[in-house]
Amino acid sequence: MAYADVNGINLYYEIHGEGRPVVLLHGGLGSGEMFGAILDLFAAGHRVILPDLQGHGRTADVDRPLDIPTMGDDIAALIDHLGLEKPDVVGFSLGGGVALQVAVRHPEKVGRAVVGSAGIRRSATYPELLEQQAQVSGAAAEFMKDTPMYELYQRVAPHPEHFPRLLDKIGEAMAKDFDFTEEVRGLQVPTLIMAADADLCPPSHFVEVFALLDGGQRDGGWMGEGRPKGGHALAILPGLTHYNVVDSPLFATTALAFIDQEN
Repeated sequence: MAYADVNGINLYYEIHGEGRPVVLLHGGLGSGEMFGAILDLFAAGHRVILPDLQGHGRTADVDRPLDIPTMGDDIAALIDHLGLEKPDVVGFSLGGGVALQVAVRHPEKVGRAVVGSAGIRRSATYPELLEQQAQVSGAAAEFMKDTPMYELYQRVAPHPEHFPRLLDKIGEAMAKDFDFTEEVRGLQVPTLIMAADADLCPPSHFVEVFALLDGGQRDGGWMGEGRPKGGHALAILPGLTHYNVVDSPLFATTALAFIDQEN
């Protein structure tokens, strides 16, 4: 357990296991503890770096918005701080978006990337969920006191009283329109697009993202010669939702099968 002063933030992180490094990035309103059910699967053969993103878990907030590209810069700075040689980066939900930004903005620092349960444009999220997200603000803090997210924040955050502020920032971030289509189209890092089959966006969206990466355009061929040119891949995990996919061994085994490829 340690802190790194990087990119204007005092970033908390843990290290588990030994081997080639992999950075695991948690979802919104969570922390590295979100990977508790599957952490041992990653740590069995890898040195796992487990940060808490800005304003989450044990990382105190700073005076800036919760901006996914900026959080990607935080992780790139952490990679430099730890002297890691092109680690793989695996993220879920908010962390999936951050993993994508690390790969887009700092491709020279990343081996492979796994972007889990993260749409690349706001309009891909189901409309009813966008309506729910519009209700997220500090005013909802009182109604969340019986939730695991609130319990975690109260237990580990440097300033537990800042939970309403985190909700305000999360709400503002989710209300902001975004579209990373062009960034994905130019992605240089081999990337696995992964989602549950009942996620926040329809499976068709993740297929669309795969198509931007030259996926699904032709038969793969006997020797894999027709696979996407950049080494990208797609996985839709069966029988899961956005709310339990990160607890499933399928998340870990699928991500590991991708990042452990030799080429």
